[in-house]
Amino acid sequence: MPEAPRRLIAHLDMDAFYASVELLRYPDLRGRAVVIGGGRRHQPVQRTDGSREYARMRDYTGRGVITTSTYEARALGAHSGMGVMKAAQLAPDAVLLPIDFDEYRKYSKLFKAAVREVAKLVEDRGVDEIYIDLSELPGAQADAGRAAATQLKDVVRAATGLSCSIAVAPNKLLAKIGSELDKPNGLTVLGPGDIETRIWPLAAKKVNGIGPKANEKLASFGLHTIGDIAAADPAWLIEHFGKSYGAWLHAASHGLDERAVVTFSEPKSISRETTFERDLHAVRDRAALGAIFTELCGELAADLTHKGYASRTIGIKLRFDDFKIVTRDLSLPAHTMDAQTIRRAAGECLKRVDLTRRLRLLGVRAGALATLAELVAPQAEVGVEATHAVREPEAKYTLPLFDD
Repeated sequence: MPEAPRRLIAHLDMDAFYASVELLRYPDLRGRAVVIGGGRRHQPVQRTDGSREYARMRDYTGRGVITTSTYEARALGAHSGMGVMKAAQLAPDAVLLPIDFDEYRKYSKLFKAAVREVAKLVEDRGVDEIYIDLSELPGAQADAGRAAATQLKDVVRAATGLSCSIAVAPNKLLAKIGSELDKPNGLTVLGPGDIETRIWPLAAKKVNGIGPKANEKLASFGLHTIGDIAAADPAWLIEHFGKSYGAWLHAASHGLDERAVVTFSEPKSISRETTFERDLHAVRDRAALGAIFTELCGELAADLTHKGYASRTIGIKLRFDDFKIVTRDLSLPAHTMDAQTIRRAAGECLKRVDLTRRLRLLGVRAGALATLAELVAPQAEVGVEATHAVREPEAKYTLPLFDD
């Protein structure tokens, strides 16, 4: 009986993806510190002489968050997830560009389609990263997947003009870590013999699954690196972190991961949300909020239609100026992908929220999804007279609502 091929799992991560897409559009910004995280008002202005005028970080006012930045901006301390105002203090001369998700999704589809021309077993993990199973790709076993990874990098660049970093390893966990080791434009091959030298010296938080709270708790016990966790007694880890998570910490720190590359999984929900450049009030900014609310519901309906799903649970998400997050859900009598039905259901949810505080974020979510093939009868437009699936106490508010 022939021996099964060794597992060769690649993780492909696009380099500074959003920023790199913008540099294709604005090549004059190459080599400069650029931050992505602005709004429509930060759109570059075309001068009469053909040059462009860009917004600068020093002139930013608001409470936005950096989505991504070029490596030049990162060298100055401006990293994704950081408040734009804070980053402006570190990189005041950096260029600030608005976020353009439609353009990023376009290039995401391009690079993934290019990869699937080479390898069929691809797991989509987000707009800028994928896992690829190279185990049975012809020739991959001969060099541990190095040539295949080089080919993938080449086809991605040919399709998009962008660079990516790839790591090939025995499993998804090591491949994910490895793709960060030699960025940008990196190609890393990891084997079991590399765990002690390349993985153990890394910070514990480099393991996907060790979040801020777990990392803080590990540090409180003096466990700062992956190697520190690997050296800990498994029984001690289970005692302090629970049976499941403690056992996982031990296995992960030793580079063990049996998860397969999953080529398709049904989404649990689909959502659309937006963060406002300034806090908005339900009464004083009613017209603006109403337009945004309607647009989000329309975009959500379009997403459902495009992906071939219908929803039976519509929900809203609100973040107020004190950063408190409130959600409400409504279960419909039948599945829908109709924008008006979604809008009415979301409006009913909104009526159960106290809107006296200003809003920072507004979102709409479609849950309890079903594919169109699963729905045996065509779904007529439904109303919102339905049972409520509420996670917080019911309440009705008399404040005028922007969805009326």
